[in-house]
Amino acid sequence: MLQTLRAKFVIGFFLIFCLSFLLLNVTLKEYIRNSNKSIVTSDLIDLKNNGNIYVTQAFLINHFANNDLYFGQMAEEMARDLRRATSSDVSAYTVDGMLLYSTDADKFAGRSTEDLKLALQGKTAYTISYKGSAGSVLYSYPVVIDGVKVGILRFAKDFSSLYEQTGRVLNIIFYLALAIFLAAFGFSYLLSRHITIPLIKLTNASTEVIRGNRNVRLKFRRKDEIGRLADNFNDMIERIDSQIATIGRDRDRLQSLIEQEKRFFDNVTHELKTPLTSILGYAEIIRESGESDSAFFQKGMTHIVEESRRLHGMVLNLLEVSKRDAVREEAALVDTGVLLRDLCDAMAIRAKRYKKSIVLRAEDGLVVWGEADRLRQLFINLLDNAIKYSTPLAEILVTGEKHPKGETLRFTFSNPGETLSAEQIASVFEPFYSGDRTFKEEGSVGLGLSIVKSIVDDHGGTIRMESDEGLTNVCVELPAAGSKGGGNNAQHD
Repeated sequence: MLQTLRAKFVIGFFLIFCLSFLLLNVTLKEYIRNSNKSIVTSDLIDLKNNGNIYVTQAFLINHFANNDLYFGQMAEEMARDLRRATSSDVSAYTVDGMLLYSTDADKFAGRSTEDLKLALQGKTAYTISYKGSAGSVLYSYPVVIDGVKVGILRFAKDFSSLYEQTGRVLNIIFYLALAIFLAAFGFSYLLSRHITIPLIKLTNASTEVIRGNRNVRLKFRRKDEIGRLADNFNDMIERIDSQIATIGRDRDRLQSLIEQEKRFFDNVTHELKTPLTSILGYAEIIRESGESDSAFFQKGMTHIVEESRRLHGMVLNLLEVSKRDAVREEAALVDTGVLLRDLCDAMAIRAKRYKKSIVLRAEDGLVVWGEADRLRQLFINLLDNAIKYSTPLAEILVTGEKHPKGETLRFTFSNPGETLSAEQIASVFEPFYSGDRTFKEEGSVGLGLSIVKSIVDDHGGTIRMESDEGLTNVCVELPAAGSKGGGNNAQHD
């Protein structure tokens, strides 16, 4: 198509230049022709005036009567004198058109007599004859003395020099115009190539992109519109690559979330079914024979209580997930240092179950503006996670401190354990993510850290996890009460 566009450019320029060239030549020829006609007419008028003056003076000097008889008598002398005076051959005729005398009969022989016929009718006329670049004029007019026509004078004047000169001028103008138009056409052709060749490359590149090849790039060393068009094309391809990569990542992420959600529901089904089955089994046995065996009764009741608590915890987590968009409780000032000390004391019993210990190092005055119950759940989940995934006999260190500028509070939960990869850390706060750790407590369905992230976000804070050389640190930063980020209301969904 663009090759056709180039052809259209070339044909269009060619036609425009040809028509312009033709019009210029026709106009110039017509102008020069009219100019020559004006020059000839002016010369012939002067010639007639000079002839009339001569004849009139001749009649006056010789006292001739005003008739054609005496015009015939003086015709030879008059013709010769006029030839010398005008440098033109002269013929004299009677009023009936009979030749009286001619200075050179050959100059008048075999040529048009139209001018003579018009002169016989009392008119002044001339005819122009061309032979090659030469041109001559036959000029006839009636001689009138005192209102009486006494004869006809006919002149043969050579204008070859005039027409040769105008011919040379026309030739010079012709070749000069031809050279100008050829140069303009050549420039137009080069300009059309300069425009169409990049467009052809752009078309080919876009065709390659349509076929799926996005490695195409255009390189034009130009600063004009076409250069900017090529830059925009390259930017567009890069933007398309970026969008496709983003779509691919989102697709993979969505697929991962779908798989995690499936695992989550599978785990929920399994984890809810297991304690219910255990509780139901012990309850049926106790109902049948539990009173007769006090030791079994005690064991069964203990198991039922523990499984019920575990089941209760899972239900609470599920409820937390389901009510994230619900209206929160009213925010208030919360002393997180006191809250942490109470929770560490309570969770120490759970830590002892795994032969682990909790060490708290918290400053005083760690006050935030938030929801006490949700902050409690935040710290419980982080402590529980540290207990579950730390190494045997581990010491779990919990610290709480103020930022040096006093705008934020920092809480760190450190425990020795399995080093996590960057991919695991990047996904650990996502919903339904349970990871692939070798140790996993029953009842863990991948909701704890997702709930933690939601609570931190709602309080305008940040959370991050680091894992290196067998030590995992979870760092939570919350706005301190009275700071710019910790106003009178916690951030709500």
